[in-house]
Amino acid sequence: MLRKIKWTDPVVLFLIALPGLLHFLIFKYIPLAGNIIAFQDFNLFQGFLHSKWVGLKHFIYMFNYPEFFMVLRNTLRFGLYSILFGFPAPLLLALLLNEIRMEWFKRTMQTLLYLPHFLSWVIVGGIFVEVLANEGIVNTILGRFGFEPVSFLTEPKYFLGVVIGAGIWKEIGWSMIIYLAAMTSINPNLYEAAMVDGAGRWRRMWSITLPSLMPTIIILFLLRIGHLMDANVEQVLFFLNPLVREVGEVFDTYVYRVGLTGGLYSYTTAIGIFKAVVSVVLVVSLNKLSKKTTGETIY
Repeated sequence: MLRKIKWTDPVVLFLIALPGLLHFLIFKYIPLAGNIIAFQDFNLFQGFLHSKWVGLKHFIYMFNYPEFFMVLRNTLRFGLYSILFGFPAPLLLALLLNEIRMEWFKRTMQTLLYLPHFLSWVIVGGIFVEVLANEGIVNTILGRFGFEPVSFLTEPKYFLGVVIGAGIWKEIGWSMIIYLAAMTSINPNLYEAAMVDGAGRWRRMWSITLPSLMPTIIILFLLRIGHLMDANVEQVLFFLNPLVREVGEVFDTYVYRVGLTGGLYSYTTAIGIFKAVVSVVLVVSLNKLSKKTTGETIY
């Protein structure tokens, strides 16, 4: 009977997918039921079955609380800046790396660039703290040119740049792999025909490589928009301190501080639902816009 089973049989394919399906079912879909505590005065000892129902109380409190709009502003700013600077960075790096003709150098650079992805934020944050400290290498170089030391980690105007820059440095190599993989599917005959017509490297990149990558770029952009309201809590929390909290507090760190450490579970769950609704609206709207303009969609 085992010999008659083929890898293409539906049962075999289902068994292969079963661990992933169970992961999403147990850790993604079943916990969604816990969102009902946003409509309760949740008591940890009574549970969500016996806690008092309060309707939209926590949503009303959320929009009337002045600190909420500060956190919303910081979250939107962080998300927009991350997309503005972080999204095109791996694409540009992939385009430049694709033009390298020495295979050994190209592979070495790929390995070195995506290596930081495997480092934890504790390590990455420690590196940036040491580099940007008052006695760090950056301020040492500035001092040699006659500039005063800059407090990158405690000045609010530098906070977003430091956090987003650290995130780009950590993830740029890993995101670059997707674009490099998409480039391998481009028909090489297109490049050969362009070379015969006299097109240089920049012209081939602009007229062949970029248009061929456009479906991948649009899909990744739509997926990235879905996380506009999200921030890596470890990334922000490591650099966050009382001096920059006014510009650095985002929803994820706010939920951690107020919800987990402050015990306001119902209030922070309401914030989570608000984030989810905004993300769904953005993805659905931009997906429809993309379908009308480019024909590319994620579903």
